[in-house]
Amino acid sequence: MSPRQIISNIPQSYEAALKAGDLFFFPSTVIKLVDSDIEFEIRVCPALQKKPTLPSLHFDTVGLPVESDRGAPDIKGRTLDPFSPPYNPNLYVGDLKDEESQEEFVILLNKFSVVPHHFLLVTKEFKSQTSPLLPSELVQAYTLISTASRAGKHFFAFYNCGENSGASQPHKHIQFIPLNPEDAKGPPIEHLAGQVNLETPDKPFSLTKLSFANHVFRLSPRLDTYPLDELERVLSSAFMQLLDLVISTIRHDPDYPPGKPSYNVMLTLNHLYLIPRRRETHTLQATGEKLSVNALGFAGMLLVKSHEELEALKDESISKILRGVGLQSVHDLQVEGQ
Repeated sequence: MSPRQIISNIPQSYEAALKAGDLFFFPSTVIKLVDSDIEFEIRVCPALQKKPTLPSLHFDTVGLPVESDRGAPDIKGRTLDPFSPPYNPNLYVGDLKDEESQEEFVILLNKFSVVPHHFLLVTKEFKSQTSPLLPSELVQAYTLISTASRAGKHFFAFYNCGENSGASQPHKHIQFIPLNPEDAKGPPIEHLAGQVNLETPDKPFSLTKLSFANHVFRLSPRLDTYPLDELERVLSSAFMQLLDLVISTIRHDPDYPPGKPSYNVMLTLNHLYLIPRRRETHTLQATGEKLSVNALGFAGMLLVKSHEELEALKDESISKILRGVGLQSVHDLQVEGQ
């Protein structure tokens, strides 16, 4: 199936899955809150309080029960991978194959949806969510959002890498969230990135107004016209430059937890972002609830389950929370080559 067919099929696949009861939509309201020059979108979704409590995620096992009925233990006590076949036919949208690497992917709808048309690009063969994005995966993600844009639909992609990133499954997957027409350029962080005037557009930069370490690369506005091999070269080079900065940021932190690095990736038509992570959750002081933060939080889109959590979030400030689950910026040292 082509990317154009995938994008075209998403709405009807979503409606069919919802009608069949294989996809669950949780209604919510959006509150706007300005912090660090970003107008954050805080989505309040009380219905999520009824969602089953899930076990902690361990990346040394395959397939914990999160987004599939097939997540229950099998007769040998093992848990099954919800992103492996056989797929639920109502959540399955289609297959994709990378022309260069011949790597195969599957497109699945997110079973528990807070935003309609939320879908996933999943590696057909199991790969770990702790591994960096490969050139073929970057190309497929960019191609999907650029194809959607040409069709008048606007998405951005994100990838939660590692145990402290907010990832929901150990099977490698990139997620795609639709944007409102008035936010067609990207999530809230994109508006801040777009205001930066760059002297050297082909080098990474940092949004210094933000409280947390962040590494950004601006993409050419004509990138969607590049030949496939050049598109792959540009995206993979940008990703590796940003990943080097993530590793450098982590090395400057003497208290970083042991193990593989965790970070969030966000991809829009104009920018690629990498955000190093220290921990997955923040405990709200007023309620004692653990607020899980993934890439969406750093993109400027946070999710709370009650108005009590919303007020607690306001009291503590979003900047403080994101700094706590992220890392301190050492951008100035990195510019100096330290």
